[in-house]
Amino acid sequence: MNTDHWTLEQREAKSLEVLQAALKQFAPNEIAIAFTGGKDSLVALDLLRRASNGKIALPVLHVDTTVDFPEIYEYRDRLAREWGLQLVVHQNREALAEAPPTDDPKFCLFCTTRLKTEALNQAIQKYRWRALITGVRWDEHPARSQESYFSPRPDHIRVHPILHFREGDIWDYIEKYKLPYCVLYDRGYRSLGCLPCTKPMSDSAGPERGGRGTDKEGMMERLRALGYF
Repeated sequence: MNTDHWTLEQREAKSLEVLQAALKQFAPNEIAIAFTGGKDSLVALDLLRRASNGKIALPVLHVDTTVDFPEIYEYRDRLAREWGLQLVVHQNREALAEAPPTDDPKFCLFCTTRLKTEALNQAIQKYRWRALITGVRWDEHPARSQESYFSPRPDHIRVHPILHFREGDIWDYIEKYKLPYCVLYDRGYRSLGCLPCTKPMSDSAGPERGGRGTDKEGMMERLRALGYF
């Protein structure tokens, strides 16, 4: 599917179509949406709100590594209050007890595999969700470029309503609907990960995720096979 020349309105319409199909297929207690506090999950969340006639009745999952930026926690909680979200926060407590110090070179990979991926799988099993909506995009990382809108996993289905959005489309959407976004984007960050593994980017022409931990980015295919976004 070539979406290069789609207008923002066409991208919105396709996303709403995907979300409405998911809402018809799964009962509210069978499906959740992941929210990281980033720009992509914000747009996915707002599109879900529109597809749900202004009220999100699904659980909104935040996988908490405990080392997110303070600004992300503040933003997450504020948005949950203002939008009336059914926020579900999940931590991998066993892994947290085994985590290396955040300044250890091994921490970033440990965080992604144990505190994010393993925790995500735990939450899906704990709440018996049959589907999970995410803010994955085709152009964000090569490992995501072949994703489908409805992507089967061993025990659930991933729903990806904004695959066809590009980075610029995300910001056009946020501006169009005046959505409140995390203040870190105004400080030079283009992609938000955990505090120890993410830095602002001075080069706006470089890779969108160039400020993320290089170990994790190089293993994205393997991480996604384990359940990572």
